[in-house]
Amino acid sequence: MDETPDRMARKPSWLITQLAVHAHRLAMGGFAATGARGYHYRVLGALHEFGPSSQADIGRRCRIDRSDVVAVVNQLVANGHVDRSPDPEHGRRNRVTLTPTGLQQLRRMDEVLDEVQDDLLRPLTPADRETFTRLLTQVLIHHEQD
Repeated sequence: MDETPDRMARKPSWLITQLAVHAHRLAMGGFAATGARGYHYRVLGALHEFGPSSQADIGRRCRIDRSDVVAVVNQLVANGHVDRSPDPEHGRRNRVTLTPTGLQQLRRMDEVLDEVQDDLLRPLTPADRETFTRLLTQVLIHHEQD
């Protein structure tokens, strides 16, 4: 930050962007160590939380483009982390289900991501981490409503 112009270093938008780049790099490195990617974490996490879902619902919940959902689900099926089968309630739609192997992978990824959070937020106290997360959530929710 020593070489960063002061007018930039005082802008929350610039700071958030720089921190996001660093956080993304840490998370992707951690996920790579598990043989996975960020999209895999999103999909496995959504299936764990919401249960079997259509690929369209997965895309909406995970904020993944429809064409990317297909590729990610294909990868997860190939790895045995999800099953994809015709949806009995809607003949033209597939239903994606988390497998036990997928749940194990999700738990490994959770552990890695917890370590990433600790590394990223190391300079903050536990109370500051909670406040930081709460404030980021508040700002994000505000802008999602736009």
